[in-house]
Amino acid sequence: MEVKAFNGVLIAILVLLFLFIYWFIPLDTTEFNPLSSSDSNSNFSLNASENNSLQFYQNMRFKDTTISYRIEGCPLQREDNMEWAFEILGEETILDFYPVTYGEEIIVTCEETKKAEGKLFIAGEGGPTNITIAGDFNVIDSGQILLMKESSCEKPNIALHELLHVLGFDHSANPKNIMYEISRCDQTIGDDIINFINGIYSIPSQPDLVFENASALMHGKYLSINFSLRNIGLDDAQESIVKIMADGKQVEEIQIPEIEIGYGRKISVTNILIKQINVERIEFIIENNFEEMSKTNNVVIFEIKK
Repeated sequence: MEVKAFNGVLIAILVLLFLFIYWFIPLDTTEFNPLSSSDSNSNFSLNASENNSLQFYQNMRFKDTTISYRIEGCPLQREDNMEWAFEILGEETILDFYPVTYGEEIIVTCEETKKAEGKLFIAGEGGPTNITIAGDFNVIDSGQILLMKESSCEKPNIALHELLHVLGFDHSANPKNIMYEISRCDQTIGDDIINFINGIYSIPSQPDLVFENASALMHGKYLSINFSLRNIGLDDAQESIVKIMADGKQVEEIQIPEIEIGYGRKISVTNILIKQINVERIEFIIENNFEEMSKTNNVVIFEIKK
């Protein structure tokens, strides 16, 4: 009887030992291939070749259609010209410019000293001063305009020219276009500029989180994951979570802090215990309570590598 009891205890111990090995000690490695992922914004469809001929860099814009400005130390006529330029462009496009006393996105200053370039006197200078690369966009954070002389034209062509530089527009080869490098009174804002501004600023000012460099690997019953999460949208992304699913069952939840425009976070988690006997499908899913430019890039799906 004692021998039978001993054998029974031994068998029970061996069974428990095998179960322990099966569940907790990696015996083999399973690689997964991504079935679907998206690294770009599928809602963005402006003509890239047209844009490249108009702007310094591809798809330049401020975050919002409402853009703040401050005019500092300018004579009255130049200040009036600049205010008029903001008003004209606001009427011609969907943009809205408004004055602030601090924290401006566009700063306008003046100086009395004229600068010469070759045989030409420079009437003004302008352009973006800080740009963030975010996916399909080059997001302008701030810009500066320097007016060095009053406009002799009926309309504030110099101020308009420099304001369009701040919005990312390069010089035009058309002498009739206000973005021609030499200012003339008969120049006008081209329809191509107006149409492009209205087109690119019609894209909503929302964040857009996307997976990059995602991978999944199982060692026995343990799952290891790696991914980068980047915000390629036009606004800061608030807190989110990433759910890790194995054959439709959640096995891990990862808290993701706020991600600013153009920035990202790299996540690596190892030794996630998977209770299922066989796993055919792994999913990474972004979940949050705010609108995004696209939700189609919020999921990455993996299947067992054949």
